[in-house]
Amino acid sequence: NLYAALRCGQYIKKEFPAIKIALGGGYANTELRSLSDQRILEFVDFICLDDGEAPLEQLFSFIQQKTEATALKRTFHLQGDQLVYTNASSCVDYKQATIGTPDYSDLLLNDYISVIELINPMHSLWSDGRWNKLTMAHGCYWGKCTFCDISLPYISQYEPISASLLCDRMESIIAQTGNNGFHFVDEAAPPSLMQALAIEIIKRKLVVSWWTNIRFEKKFTRDLCLLLKQSGCIGVSGGLEVASDRLLELIQKGITVAQVAKVNQHFCDAGIMVHAYLMYGFPTQTAQETIDSLEMVRQLFEAEILHSAFWHQFTMTVHSPVGTKPEAFQVQIAEPSRGRFANNDLVHIDETGTDHEAFSYGLKKSLFNYMHKACFDFPLQKWFDFKVPKTSVPNDFIRKALEDTELYTPNPHAKVIYFGAHPVKTIQSKSKKGATWEVANLKFETAQASIDIKIAPEQAAWLEYILQAIHYSQEKTWALKAIKENYEQNGLEDFELFWDNKPISSLYKVGLYHL
Repeated sequence: NLYAALRCGQYIKKEFPAIKIALGGGYANTELRSLSDQRILEFVDFICLDDGEAPLEQLFSFIQQKTEATALKRTFHLQGDQLVYTNASSCVDYKQATIGTPDYSDLLLNDYISVIELINPMHSLWSDGRWNKLTMAHGCYWGKCTFCDISLPYISQYEPISASLLCDRMESIIAQTGNNGFHFVDEAAPPSLMQALAIEIIKRKLVVSWWTNIRFEKKFTRDLCLLLKQSGCIGVSGGLEVASDRLLELIQKGITVAQVAKVNQHFCDAGIMVHAYLMYGFPTQTAQETIDSLEMVRQLFEAEILHSAFWHQFTMTVHSPVGTKPEAFQVQIAEPSRGRFANNDLVHIDETGTDHEAFSYGLKKSLFNYMHKACFDFPLQKWFDFKVPKTSVPNDFIRKALEDTELYTPNPHAKVIYFGAHPVKTIQSKSKKGATWEVANLKFETAQASIDIKIAPEQAAWLEYILQAIHYSQEKTWALKAIKENYEQNGLEDFELFWDNKPISSLYKVGLYHL
């Protein structure tokens, strides 16, 4: 992207010298913060760091000669023949709620080509066609991963946007472009905001497809994943990273491999594609741990709870905890001196002595086959042309993790919302050995499922009422505790026996979600 951008800048400078060119975004924000080599300004006129709205607004005023260069914000530029960095403290950044909706009106959207990457399903999703880009939240709500640039504003300054405002922007962009596909480009979208967004999408009856980046955390329950799918979510991508519990703890990822397996199962059962970012070569990672990580990945693909993944070798960066305190991770920075141009990646010495780069080809080759549901029975040694240790991971680790059902303890404060249609009720008479009684049959229909449940007529009448009361279209939301109290106030007994067991417990299939 950098090379292409500079070639474009070179062409514009030559053919349209009056046009001013600004560069910004991820590369500038991470690599060029300590820039002192002015040669890049042969291709662009300005380099803006971090959030772009205020810097670009100030830059526009400067180009129009309405303000002086001293009013520029977080901008590298030439002053005479000297490279200078100006950051006017009097200019403040915009809040995410006030930055407005992207305006695509002058882009020739239909003229962009699609580049389809068939090997990797998630890469195909990225490249096939065009996605409207939005952000649910600025920054990262987790903000602890030790390999990440958590000291930089684009990570550290967390600021979520309300679900209603996000939907306003989605509706505006759909009206502009005619395109109803959205990629939320968050560092890690917050589960609570994803839930609120999904509910708002359903309330507004928007027909959209969307996907985003997440953290594989326990909040992604079966019911939340079903809700996300119902709102149009088609895929998620998240960091499994080293797929080793010891190293995940060192990274401060806040997850375990078993937890990732359960979360992935929830997404996959809901019909949502899952992509994992994988990492090897993290400080202190041994050859044994690398092979064990590969075995974990093999089992995840074999269990069909992972559709797509990509391995990348760990890189130490200046702005990450590993880069600022390498001694805490038992590594040394090999080249501490800074260059005049890009300064982000740090060459480091891993004192474990493991040759991480040697594993690269084997990891990627095995992954290619696993994504195509092939070679699950190959011994891991097969992928490497040098001797590797045997895996220490039991070959049924992931299967057992998925079978491990923790004791279910309902959260009395959980929101319970019904997203289905009103059931059709019929009353049937039953008789046995001279005794006659009535049974209510409630029929639930959705595009995906049809369920009939038979319960006592008085329970059926209450259930009809409560499903209407907790319907997503209602303003009031109900907690499980309030539903139980209402059940008992109506003279009904044994709420837990009724609510937590079949047939009521199967109603998640028709849109009854505990969130």
